[in-house]
Amino acid sequence: MGAVVKRAFKYRFYPTPEQAAELSRTFGCVRLVYNKALEERTRAYTVEGRKVSYVESSALLTEWKRTEGLAFLNEVSSVPLQQGLRHLQAGFANFFAKRAKYPTFKSKKKSHKSAEYTRSGFRWREGALTLAKMTQPLNIVWSRRLPEGAEPSTVTASQDAAGRWYVSILVETFIARLPTTDAVVGVDAGMTSLVTLSTGEKVANPRHERRDRKRLARAQRDLSRKAKGSNNRRKARLKVARVHARIADRRRDFLHKLTTRLVRENQTVVIEDLSVRNMVKNHSLARAISDAAWSDMRGMLEYKCAWYGRELIAVDRWFPSSKLCSACGTVAGRMPLNVREWVCVNCGVTHDRDVNAAKNNLAAGLAER
Repeated sequence: MGAVVKRAFKYRFYPTPEQAAELSRTFGCVRLVYNKALEERTRAYTVEGRKVSYVESSALLTEWKRTEGLAFLNEVSSVPLQQGLRHLQAGFANFFAKRAKYPTFKSKKKSHKSAEYTRSGFRWREGALTLAKMTQPLNIVWSRRLPEGAEPSTVTASQDAAGRWYVSILVETFIARLPTTDAVVGVDAGMTSLVTLSTGEKVANPRHERRDRKRLARAQRDLSRKAKGSNNRRKARLKVARVHARIADRRRDFLHKLTTRLVRENQTVVIEDLSVRNMVKNHSLARAISDAAWSDMRGMLEYKCAWYGRELIAVDRWFPSSKLCSACGTVAGRMPLNVREWVCVNCGVTHDRDVNAAKNNLAAGLAER
């Protein structure tokens, strides 16, 4: 058994100077069109009290292309520009449905540079991918194979802050369900141990950001000394970005391996419904919480469980998993974070704080079924 799902495969590629220039122009045009459409939508909403549809935004794009000052928009593929308008439309739909904040303008320096091409914006022949307005296929490093017979429906070209080029290829593929198992596990997220399992196992927190903190601080000091707008400052900013990229890559790799293992070994995974957004407001713990990347881990568990036929249960964040005795059910009093081991006053059982919390999460999750 299994299911057909849409799955993105991301690869690094090395563009020719002409391809790099074309993509850079496209990124800039996508950002410009997005920002102008957002500006018009905001004006219409605040001044006239009306909502602007995607169709109206698309008509505005056609008008902009006809003006002398924006005629350069005709030089790039229209597909990424239209896709940018569709993403803005989705952003407003999420805002009005109270699922997200109001859309913000894209910054030239801070925004992720990307351009999305639908089927009419690229050519796919015998494993060679050629984007619109280009004569040569991209030089892609095929680090893993695409599913046999897969036909890309959407392609996204991007460049990260470290200057690396990537292409994400969205395809429909069949994913087989994993064999069912009786194993279940409760998970407690932490900072000393990234996760503690109800089995008693503790997975150490690699602390990727802390391990590279000296290197990052040195690169940031060098950046602060460079004159604004200078070529040396651009080079120094690139060095900082490369350190950040190294940290993010290692963190993502570790989380993929951990979550894949949890999903493969267990039929049901129970986690705590943490509010990371509120937790990072604690300035004493914000850096460590961000380094742990609990939100990323949960996201990976969600889609991997859905793919492979596993069950993921989230226990209410206010459930007193750490203070509740997993042996007799007695709730202890105030328990600061520095208390890592405690004894139940009712039954006398000694608890490791994290293991006890993982066991309680598992029990509460199974009870909610």
